[in-house]
Amino acid sequence: MKQFESFRLDAANGCLWRIDQQIALPPRPFMVLQYLVEHPGRLITHDELLDALWPDTFVQPQVLRTYVLELRKLLGDDIARPRFIQTIPKRGYCFVASVTDCTSDPRPMPHGSASAAHASGSVIVGRDQELERLEALLQQSSSGHRQLVFLAGEAGIGKTALLDSFLEGVVSPRSIPAARGQCVQGFGEKEEYYPVVEALAQLCASAAGDEARRVLARLAPAWLATVGPADPSSPGGSSERMPGDLCAALEEIAARQPLVLLLEDLHWADESTLNLISALARRRTRAQLMILATCGNGETAPDHPLRRIRHDLLLRQLCTEIALAPLNQTAVSQLLSRELKQEALPPALTAFVHQHSEGNPLFAISIVEHLIARRCLVRDASEPAAPWVARGSFEELDADVPDRLAQMIELEIECLTPDDQRILGAGSVMGIAFPAWAVAAALEQNIAEVEEACDRLARRLHFVERAGQDELPDGTRSEFFVFVHGLYREVLYQRQPAARRARCHLRIAKRLGELFAGCEATVAREMAMHYEAAADWQGAASALRIASGHARSRQAHTEAAHLLEHALRIAERLGEKERESELRAIHSELAAVREHEVVGAVPRQKSRLKNLTLSG
Repeated sequence: MKQFESFRLDAANGCLWRIDQQIALPPRPFMVLQYLVEHPGRLITHDELLDALWPDTFVQPQVLRTYVLELRKLLGDDIARPRFIQTIPKRGYCFVASVTDCTSDPRPMPHGSASAAHASGSVIVGRDQELERLEALLQQSSSGHRQLVFLAGEAGIGKTALLDSFLEGVVSPRSIPAARGQCVQGFGEKEEYYPVVEALAQLCASAAGDEARRVLARLAPAWLATVGPADPSSPGGSSERMPGDLCAALEEIAARQPLVLLLEDLHWADESTLNLISALARRRTRAQLMILATCGNGETAPDHPLRRIRHDLLLRQLCTEIALAPLNQTAVSQLLSRELKQEALPPALTAFVHQHSEGNPLFAISIVEHLIARRCLVRDASEPAAPWVARGSFEELDADVPDRLAQMIELEIECLTPDDQRILGAGSVMGIAFPAWAVAAALEQNIAEVEEACDRLARRLHFVERAGQDELPDGTRSEFFVFVHGLYREVLYQRQPAARRARCHLRIAKRLGELFAGCEATVAREMAMHYEAAADWQGAASALRIASGHARSRQAHTEAAHLLEHALRIAERLGEKERESELRAIHSELAAVREHEVVGAVPRQKSRLKNLTLSG
């Protein structure tokens, strides 16, 4: 474990601590921080960092800027007066803080009934802090201070699992009445108060149902009629469901005993349901009422009433929001042990799943199922208790998307407009990070309009984020964005027809050449990647030769040789007329590079022999 100031980097468990508090850090920024911390006090170039963290994969240097900005925000670092990460303009980064090794474990010991529930075999892992916070809020509501809690997070992050664990480990043991309603996509336009009615029906059917029915019959008979036959002895009243009547009834029920209402997927709720929740949060009557609602991070449009209501209630401190962060590597390991039913996991499995799932529990489980289906994880079928073992290396696996996740992502994408789908598809052609200028080039559209469209998508979607600006050689700037999950980028890329992808790659490659005219060598590898994806073999071979020359100018002869060897493989696909001359030129350049490698190796060998002689 590495320590710098009040922070501790726990590489074994893939997490960062500040004193005894864990800081949520997604896998990729963690990898960047870990490499910097493990090499303090020296310049880490962009190429070194990219090659170390993304070997054999082309990733734009702008991605590093995104992750470093995120790290600075988490560490409280100032780019003007850096305490941790110093930027060396145009070259790379240097970790300037003093780093020491430490062995103490910063993790606090579990305490409280929520942690105890988790330790005793609850259905959830890695959510101790969230469970303890929910328990504390429930305690406040039991004292008469009503609580509205928004549990926010992306699809698959574990919101429902957290609700289940909270009910099982905290609410049920205390015999607190709880009722649950599920918002359903599309129902908000057809049936008002759908999740509220479902929750009321559960409440009336529970052990506390008799009391709930009596209160509803007296104060909100129209609401009682929606969940079952009305009591003939109850006084008559309006047949219209009045929100104020239900608020009064729930407050009276919660005046005598605690009451927990759980409403899931509130981003699909109708506006009447949202206004009812808002009214319950704003009323001043003391009530032992806790409303716990789950909602997505970005499933709602900017003008959706849920955004407005959440923002207003948060500003007025009338609600609490708990955002679920991705699981760290330790929690992913616990999740895998639970799913595979074994403590000792195959080597490198946890790291592989954590990296590709980015800490999303649903994604992690789907990846494991995919590995089993592909026979990458196997066990002896003749022994029921036989452990799962890896067959081959995880690092050699293709980054294909599990079928279940691909279908889920496809459904999300299909909900977008055709224009939004085209923009995201063009962005996926560029890679994990995509500047607006590249999308505009791929689609042959106006860059300003594309930039505005990308910005709207980043505000609305949970899997796209605005990540800074790309400075171009002519001094202009272009906004660039990142896919939060590589799986979304892969689905968006693969769902496009091959011919469309090829056209986009070719347009981006040509635009790169135009933007960097006179200094093409700095982006030649990227141009080669796009030309190759577009099956433009001449363009790819020429760009690889330029990239090799750039590597030779930096004395990186091994890199230059690898680029030329790649160019040879590309040139073999040229037509007969162009192939012979191209191969001859590449072989000539490769011979010169290898000669420099040998010449450069002789002084190094002499230096080693001299050092051995002196030491002897």
